[in-house]
Amino acid sequence: MTADEQEVANANRAFYRAFESLDIKRMESLWVKGGEIQCGHPGWRILRGWKPVMESWRRIFENTPSIHFTLTDVKIEIHGEFAWVTLYENLNSTVEGQKVSASILTTNIFQKSTDGWRMIHHHGSTVAQAPPDDETPTVH
Repeated sequence: MTADEQEVANANRAFYRAFESLDIKRMESLWVKGGEIQCGHPGWRILRGWKPVMESWRRIFENTPSIHFTLTDVKIEIHGEFAWVTLYENLNSTVEGQKVSASILTTNIFQKSTDGWRMIHHHGSTVAQAPPDDETPTVH
């Protein structure tokens, strides 16, 4: 792994530590401070700009008592001052007293700055679980 790949991996891990901490200040510290940031949470419309993106994190954090991620199939690509990480977020959470588990196909995009790699885009989409190997798929 190159030095840049290690730095991007560290930035990506910091994002998930901030997410799990449910601490808005930690989350804010990881993003580029500017109007160009974007975020797409599963089931939400795309959010553009600092205020809408950070408001979305505040809302999520206020309504989530706990969350834990196991990240799988993590792949880092770097081209110049931009890097993207594709992965599956396998999450366990509690929402309104209900335990929730989900797999989210995710892309995180980072931009290199004098402060290191900062997030400019986060997008997650829920994915259906694959059927067990012993089930025969049905074609419709």
